[in-house]
Amino acid sequence: MKADIGLIGLAVMGQNLALNINDHGFGIAVFNRSTDKVDAFLQGPAKDTGIIGCHSLQELVDSLKSPRIVMLMVKAGDAVDQTIAQLTPLLAPGDIIIDGGNSLFTDTGRRVAELADKQLLYIGTGISGGEEGARHGPSIMPGGSPAAWPAVKPILQAISAKVDNQPCCEWVGVSGAGHYVKMVHNGIEYGDMQLICEAYHLLSEGLGLTSAELHQVFARWNEGVLSSFLIQITADILAFKDSDGEPLLDKILDTAGQKGTGKWTGINALELGVPLTLIGESVFARCLSAQKDERVAAAQRLPKRPAQAFTGDKAAMIDAVGKALYAAKIISYAQGFSLMREASKEYGMALNYGEIALMWRGGCIIRSRFLNDIKAAYDSRPDLPNLLLADFFINAMAEADAGWRKSVILAIELGIPTPAFASALAYYDGYRSQRLPANLLQAQRDYFGAHTYERLDQPRGEFFHTDWTGHGGAVTSSTYTA
Repeated sequence: MKADIGLIGLAVMGQNLALNINDHGFGIAVFNRSTDKVDAFLQGPAKDTGIIGCHSLQELVDSLKSPRIVMLMVKAGDAVDQTIAQLTPLLAPGDIIIDGGNSLFTDTGRRVAELADKQLLYIGTGISGGEEGARHGPSIMPGGSPAAWPAVKPILQAISAKVDNQPCCEWVGVSGAGHYVKMVHNGIEYGDMQLICEAYHLLSEGLGLTSAELHQVFARWNEGVLSSFLIQITADILAFKDSDGEPLLDKILDTAGQKGTGKWTGINALELGVPLTLIGESVFARCLSAQKDERVAAAQRLPKRPAQAFTGDKAAMIDAVGKALYAAKIISYAQGFSLMREASKEYGMALNYGEIALMWRGGCIIRSRFLNDIKAAYDSRPDLPNLLLADFFINAMAEADAGWRKSVILAIELGIPTPAFASALAYYDGYRSQRLPANLLQAQRDYFGAHTYERLDQPRGEFFHTDWTGHGGAVTSSTYTA
């Protein structure tokens, strides 16, 4: 009996996806470059299942039905290209390769084109949910060769998370669209995590809440509009005790790691000219955390933070921080969806934003209650330029505004860094400003570089230059936006 799908790469995600696929009644064959992992998997987690273990790529390919479907769960980058190079000579026209790792979307687009020349179909799919999601139902974001979708759809939708009996998996778009959407998902994840950390920092150091009190706050928040996977696990973390009975969180070194997807999101936003300020600050916050030794030395040399303690209504301030967290979280998603909107036009991806929100409602790391509201906003108005312009979010931001400002002001007064809270607020105020000081900026550019400017009293698209010093020339620089 031949298998429906093959899987290469038996790290934790690969193993759990293989078990998930097997649980849903699909035949699966597995291979790992270190073949001892194949044997260990079959003797361990996959014992007494129908999973087929293979000790070579040829054996894997021979064990599959036609058209063959092979899923790669290997490290992004060169390892994917090397595996494809070894695999493609063994495949036949119409066979399908799926990359389930966190590959850069431009790499996926290149691979789709290269394999099309060999009459092979390629899918780059984002998978979110971590180990638990891979095992019991992740969010899956496939894109690439459209002709491959009918063959892989039954498998991917079966193993994905379900919300209201709908699979958190749908076709995203052509070329690198699947991995692009996963990249933005991870960027928003960076933002969500940083915002939660800033709320925790403000409540613990600013208001002096204990771990037990913080646990209660986050558990309560998880029952309201902030309900999400990340708020839920934060409440769990705050309640977790080390072997000595003390909070484990207090013993964890304050240096954050990252694997690059948040950085990729920020770089792409700069390339497309989209103000992705909150996610950018979240990436930089991780970079700053990594400078632990330098920060310790700076803390000893630089003036101390203000010593004043919070003396106001603690319950009211906790509520204000919750509103700040909610408002800034909305900004994170608004910026992320704005980036996808620009990318969809730039790269011809034809993304469906309501469907993306639907895919993110279950299984993935950023799943949260208000993704239903995002889906409703795009269902009502598919051409919505920014989530902030949807009625639901207009009202939500208005309600949270005062608490958001109080939280940022308190952080400034106490010397507690809240870069994501503050940058999100600055973006919000800038986005709703009819007039910004860019008129002065453009005048400066024209003064030193003859870059020209447009006038309020003249039609858009007409450019002017002023001889600001009286001894400049009439020659102007070209007008373009990089």
